Amino acid sequence: MANLKAIRGRIKSVKNTGQITRAMQLVATSKMKRAQDKATAGQPYVVLLGEIFSSLASRITDLKHPLFEEREVKKRGILVVSTDKGLCGALNANLFKEIIKLEGDIGYVTVGRKASQFISRTKRELMADFPVSDKVQYAEVRGIVQYMTEAYLDGKIDTIEVLYSSFVNTLVQEPLHVPLVPIDDFRKRFEELKSTLNISLADTHGDDREMMFEPSVEGIMEKLPELYLKQCIFQSMLGAKASEHSARMVAMKAATDNAKKLVGDLTLEYNKARQAAITQEILEIAAATASNSD
Repeated sequence: MANLKAIRGRIKSVKNTGQITRAMQLVATSKMKRAQDKATAGQPYVVLLGEIFSSLASRITDLKHPLFEEREVKKRGILVVSTDKGLCGALNANLFKEIIKLEGDIGYVTVGRKASQFISRTKRELMADFPVSDKVQYAEVRGIVQYMTEAYLDGKIDTIEVLYSSFVNTLVQEPLHVPLVPIDDFRKRFEELKSTLNISLADTHGDDREMMFEPSVEGIMEKLPELYLKQCIFQSMLGAKASEHSARMVAMKAATDNAKKLVGDLTLEYNKARQAAITQEILEIAAATASNSD
């Protein structure tokens, strides 16, 4: 009987856990759709902004901008975008494996508590940590871009790179490492970006049409690199959120399915144990009856 009581306790515990994971699965599912829509909707804007960037750059023979200047890389600056919470499968673990592979002098800027904890725990240099809301807002990106741009211009870092979980589809999220600054080979970087986003748009060409720009091409190009950098980082954060909610939904669904299977196995075990106990009681009664009759 003690064994039956223990099995009943386990069944109750697993059922309660299954209810929790089911609730988390439903919450993640609702958030996942919104996050995926936002990430997908922002991709064409990044690509079209790159088209404009490339078109304007082709019109300037002597393009000078601090974000375009190549220099000796003594220290890299990498923005790592992770999650604040766990229960999302191997999403963060795969991201941290990429960090472990990185070599050299690197300063890390993090978004998400899991990344900042990992950087601190592994004794790497954490330059800054920026909190963002679950529904990422464009305004939240400004502080990150401003901090990293100032660090780059002041010579504290010699590159601006971003490492995040790229959203491929609901079942697949892959760590993606994207170098952003210096923008030394924009055309090549832009083609890689389009390939990464899996968007088929017109190839980037030098635009030979007669067009007028106000105030001027040079004036626009003063502001455009920072705008492009800001949009790329914003898009990476949207993709990371879509990856997070997708991974959590899949993980919670797997946990719920496993809980159901375990309840079924425990119920079968309970029924077998109960049947064995009843059979034992019947045998004891039969033996006692036979003994009395003798």
